Amino acid sequence: MPLRAGQKLNHYEIVEPIGKGGMGEVYRARDTKLDRDVAIKILPEAFARDKGRLERFQ
Repeated sequence: MPLRAGQKLNHYEIVEPIGKGGMGEVYRARDTKLDRDVAIKILPEAFARDKGRLERFQ
């Protein structure tokens, strides 16, 4: 699920992609509540439905 700059997820605003790998994609985002930059990792949909992979991610 590629995200675009400016797209919002709850109170996070996507700034830019940082990288991607085997477990998903990482984006730099802005936490609009705390007014600071954060990293957000997005898992592929198939991984999010796989209990073992989800537990390993958490």
